[in-house]
Amino acid sequence: MPLGTGGRRHRGDHLDSGVVDAVSPSSEAAVEQATTVREPVYQLVTARRLGEEYDTGALTVLNGAARKPPAVPQLTPSGRWTQAGPEEALSTVARLAAELLSGPDVPLLKECGNPECTRVYIDRSRGMRRQWCGMESCGNKIKAAAYRARKKSVSP
Repeated sequence: MPLGTGGRRHRGDHLDSGVVDAVSPSSEAAVEQATTVREPVYQLVTARRLGEEYDTGALTVLNGAARKPPAVPQLTPSGRWTQAGPEEALSTVARLAAELLSGPDVPLLKECGNPECTRVYIDRSRGMRRQWCGMESCGNKIKAAAYRARKKSVSP
């Protein structure tokens, strides 16, 4: 699950993460609120990954969002379904970030090797050799670019 975008929005992040299945339509203020939570989460993840001190302002924002009511999963005939309003979705993300940053997976946190991507992921690959947040989003692009560069240098 990608953990942050460092200021850049990747299409479908809130639903691709699996945190919620649907987010109620939101206002421009809710989008701004999401950004004010996303950036501190990214700062905290980066600080934790690099072994640096947490920014107290970022902690305040994360903890404030985590105190709000979270999204609540519902059981349906076809399985679990979680629909949330923007504040509930942010609370759930903030709680998950707090659990991650205080849990055993911290040594597995890596930032994507694509210089154009700032996503952070948990590397559970054998030997911790994974380099990208995902093959579909970044790995294939990097590999294709490297292939084209090799072909270009071999051509007369």
